[in-house]
Amino acid sequence: MSTGPLIVLVGPMGSGKSTVGALLAERLGAPYRDTDADIVAAQGREISDIFVEDGEEHFRALEREAVRAAVAEHTGILALGGGAILAPSTRALLAGLPVVYLSMDVEEAVRRVGLNTARPLLAVNPRRQWRELMEARRHLYTEVARVVVATDDRTPEEVAQAILDALELKDV
Repeated sequence: MSTGPLIVLVGPMGSGKSTVGALLAERLGAPYRDTDADIVAAQGREISDIFVEDGEEHFRALEREAVRAAVAEHTGILALGGGAILAPSTRALLAGLPVVYLSMDVEEAVRRVGLNTARPLLAVNPRRQWRELMEARRHLYTEVARVVVATDDRTPEEVAQAILDALELKDV
């Protein structure tokens, strides 16, 4: 019987969920899964293409299903897309799980992802749009999180160690 993911990572685009998730998986000897990658694999196209061709609402439906399946099936490290926490059903699924919110400020986001237009929700005035997305989402990330780990000015290794320490997990 599956007990759900060992760690679930949430946070804005560019916060390091994929990089830190892979590091945690390696250090804990656990599998790694990313719901955005699940969607891309199942759809055979990039998320930005799904947004453009089918719209955000369709993508969010795919995302809800990907998260539901991953939470039910996966027992390792799970990274969710930045907007996954928008769905009340997803937030309910995360209740009681070891969710870690990787936080960062806008300057760190600019440094990491350049806020380029490959991000479908940041196509026009990316810095302002990132701030607006964070204002709308920050309280939701905090709501689902057992632990908040700031990623500003930290290496992925330092973030991974902070998560292990906060959740009192030991690497293998």
